[in-house]
Amino acid sequence: MTKGNGRHRLCNREIRSGIAAQRRAGWRWLTVLTMALSILVVAEDSSAQSDARYNPRTWAYDPAERTVIAPSGERLAAEPSNAPAHVPLPRENVAFAEPYAKGTILIDTSERRLYHVLGEGRALRYAIGVGKEGFNWSGRDRVSAKREWPDWRPPAEMRQRESAKGRSLPAYVPGGPNNPLGARALYIGATLYRIHGTNQPWTVGTANSSGCIRMTNDDVIDLYDQVAIGAEVIVRR
Repeated sequence: MTKGNGRHRLCNREIRSGIAAQRRAGWRWLTVLTMALSILVVAEDSSAQSDARYNPRTWAYDPAERTVIAPSGERLAAEPSNAPAHVPLPRENVAFAEPYAKGTILIDTSERRLYHVLGEGRALRYAIGVGKEGFNWSGRDRVSAKREWPDWRPPAEMRQRESAKGRSLPAYVPGGPNNPLGARALYIGATLYRIHGTNQPWTVGTANSSGCIRMTNDDVIDLYDQVAIGAEVIVRR
């Protein structure tokens, strides 16, 4: 072997070694790029699932458990992460001796309970939130309408009242988990009052509404399924 041929073969080996090193580096970069794209796809998918909570039409209702379930399988949880701790007050099937017809809704604002009369001396009792001082009321009327995931249009008087306190209310809020009216609403006659759900379940059992009757979303769904339009509503203090 001549020196020239030896140098030529050595040069070829160096070239082949360099090409192989470049290929290995290329594969490493391709692997890193693939992993990065996978992470990005997962992040986008998670974001899409998170955004789904703002579209009530994508949520499912579980009739067996009478609750609303998010697309990811999470329970309805519209309250912010810093929401006050609260323990739901369970609905109960109780003895009921008052002379009201089956299907009547009796709301006792002083007791902060709603009774749905079942007949034969029984009623379903639910915890409710009621009007704050100056906004409580009493009377008789009937359920005039029912809405699932109702829109909310704050009355002009409420918007003016809140504006005077330095708080601005929107003119319209679409239905969904972040809507103050919650999952369902029963409209009372031609009034502005409703029996509705809430995205602030910790307020149930208190007096802080503008006259409407608040229930947890699970409870208002349960009531909504049993009440017919035209049912009598009695509100007493």
